[in-house]
Amino acid sequence: MVMVDQGSCIEVMYPDLYKGLNLKSEDLTAYDSPLAGFNGKLVDPKGQIRLPVQTGSEVVEVDFIVVDAYSLYTAIVARRWLHTLGVVSSTLHQKVKYLSKDRVEELVGNQVMARQYLVSAILHQPAAESSAIVKEG
Repeated sequence: MVMVDQGSCIEVMYPDLYKGLNLKSEDLTAYDSPLAGFNGKLVDPKGQIRLPVQTGSEVVEVDFIVVDAYSLYTAIVARRWLHTLGVVSSTLHQKVKYLSKDRVEELVGNQVMARQYLVSAILHQPAAESSAIVKEG
């Protein structure tokens, strides 16, 4: 499952996709800046890789920052991907629409799957972090 993150300025690839594509460390170029994860902790990237990504009928070259961190998602696509395709996205409707040649194409998220991912993410947190969320919320 891929997350579309309108607030992020970089595309991220997680271990499941990295391994699934049979990528190796020699396929990566250097990327030396640490990233702040959703949990606020710094993550040191393994490197960067440019790959073609097919979205509907369009193929876009995407620079992914590869990280070795836990995520329910296989990748995050961000503003660069959105802007390259000219995507209009709606988090409320979990859809993105974009113009492709002479027609509008649409990608639709799966709300049931998104809820399952959210529940799994909450259950995967260490006890100290999940109890802090309960106390704050």
